[in-house]
Amino acid sequence: FNWTIVLRQLLFQCGIQFWCFRQAEILQGQDLPHGSHTPRLPHIIIIGVRKGGTRALIEMLSLHSSVAAAQNEVHFFDWESHFQKGLPWYLSQMPYAFPDQLTVEKTPAYFTSSKVPKRIHQVNPDIKLLLILRDPTERVLSDYTQVFYNRLQKHKRYQPIESVLVKDGEINLGYKALNRSLYCVHMQNWLQYFPLKSIHVVDGDELIRDPFPEMKKVERFLKLEPQINASNFYFNKTKGFYCLRDHGRERCLHDSKGRAHPHVAPAILQKLYQFFQEPNKKFFELVGRTFNWK
Repeated sequence: FNWTIVLRQLLFQCGIQFWCFRQAEILQGQDLPHGSHTPRLPHIIIIGVRKGGTRALIEMLSLHSSVAAAQNEVHFFDWESHFQKGLPWYLSQMPYAFPDQLTVEKTPAYFTSSKVPKRIHQVNPDIKLLLILRDPTERVLSDYTQVFYNRLQKHKRYQPIESVLVKDGEINLGYKALNRSLYCVHMQNWLQYFPLKSIHVVDGDELIRDPFPEMKKVERFLKLEPQINASNFYFNKTKGFYCLRDHGRERCLHDSKGRAHPHVAPAILQKLYQFFQEPNKKFFELVGRTFNWK
């Protein structure tokens, strides 16, 4: 029995409670000089999903003047090496914000990590959560595509997509990318700690097709003054997706976005569609809405 470990854990938990209390004061505007510009723990977290459109979502949300966004994925709640550093470290990763601004961070791996919902709830049970999802089959293909190009750039071997999707003629349940697309499994875990009203599900497929209506829904969920408008988006024919226009300055997502998926045999695609039918139905029941997924 190691009392050193027990003491360290107790001190860490006390640190969480103390910092949560202090941050609650800050979020409510206490102890902040008027007009002060300081890092603040997030009011909003984009919790996922990987290859669902989280980068596009945080960039589009940053168009709003009342939002200050962390630039990098923080991985505080899912990486032990980061979580053990405590809330002071987490706060140091946040953007500087004025008292009237909402801070946001995005880490796509949060959604599929079983320990994250409880940890976030301990820090701020009233936080607003944004979850962006795509058709689960399309998400699996995007997941594979990202890994494929990463390995290609590093001159590493890669497996053909058919060999990872199918094993012995059946869907390969050991493929991690498939698990990430079982939205109902992960959503059940989040709903143990947060009510559905605290989680807004963004339709990632619609965000790609026509971002403006989806961003208006996000504004309403976050109770932000309407500010993002249709003129903030323009379709870039070269890239094949929407880019952003902010005060006359135009910017697009990185070239790694919007890559073409590898060709998959129709029979294998059909297996994937059938595999996700029942999990999708359960997810629709959990969130009380349906999505146009195959």
